[in-house]
Amino acid sequence: MHGVMMRRPPLFFICLMIVMSMQSAFAADADKASPWENFSLGGYSNAEMNVHPGGKVEGAISEIGILLSWENNSRFHFLTELDIDRPISFNKDDTSIGKDSYLDLERFYFDYNLSEKLNVRAGRFLTPAGRWNLVHAEPLVWTTTRPLVTSRLFPTAVNGLMFYGAMPLADNAFEYSFYVEGLKDQIVNNKEIPFEDTKGARFTLSGKVNWGLSLLEFRENIPNSPEFHMVGLDFLVQHQGWEFSGEAFQRYYNNYSDGGSGAYLQGVAPLGNQWFAVARVENYVRPEEGSTARWLIGSAWRMSPRKILKIEYVGGDEESTESPKGLLASFSILY
Repeated sequence: MHGVMMRRPPLFFICLMIVMSMQSAFAADADKASPWENFSLGGYSNAEMNVHPGGKVEGAISEIGILLSWENNSRFHFLTELDIDRPISFNKDDTSIGKDSYLDLERFYFDYNLSEKLNVRAGRFLTPAGRWNLVHAEPLVWTTTRPLVTSRLFPTAVNGLMFYGAMPLADNAFEYSFYVEGLKDQIVNNKEIPFEDTKGARFTLSGKVNWGLSLLEFRENIPNSPEFHMVGLDFLVQHQGWEFSGEAFQRYYNNYSDGGSGAYLQGVAPLGNQWFAVARVENYVRPEEGSTARWLIGSAWRMSPRKILKIEYVGGDEESTESPKGLLASFSILY
């Protein structure tokens, strides 16, 4: 996920101020033709707190993201997403501003429409593996914590080329994508697993039940790492505020022995007044890390389509940095 990382938060804020001042200038000059008028600026932010089972309390402005896109009803489209992770964090002993923060280029790609059913994408994009990875921004998901299987078992982003498209199939929509890595990540967050030589495909069938199939090949960028083959299945059902979803992944070594696996099931139920109950169970196995089982129960208040407050309790196996336990709360906003 953190393919490009720079520990220089001031640079981020300088860039943000420049972009915002440019946007204001464009708005003031809206009556004049401008090469910038086809750009759209947006973003999101998230603040969270974790009361661990032992009583330790931690909190952070965990993410601030900027989205910049361009399109003018032509065949070309551009999008970039730049995040600053953990610009502010605190616990009972310390408040840190910028100490643990870094810039992360999540996405940077160009799309070109080749035909009605085929498009090409070049640059850095989110790996089309499962559903969570493609909509992982905090304002768009129901929980503060992310299932481990969606972030630790395969590369979450690819620097390369992708062909994708969609076509009708009876009363459903069939979507497909094929992609290959062209450049491995140059800088990797030390909390992440580095990957390389990624290629794969994803197919989805959308209807009353949305189904997905993901196929990947890749290596972990560590000495003597074998090639992995992975298959993933996912589904999503939504009806009158109810939602059920799940993903399952199994990966194999070249000799088809077990190389790791994981799955989660999640349910969402409407409670009224834009409150929702959320529950999830998950399991994750990676030979180098062992196995982890988690359960979650909580609620979410979707104040508006762009704002959400989440409260949840996470239990299960031993806690780790990548998989916290205890009481968690977060507030996310999309702008």
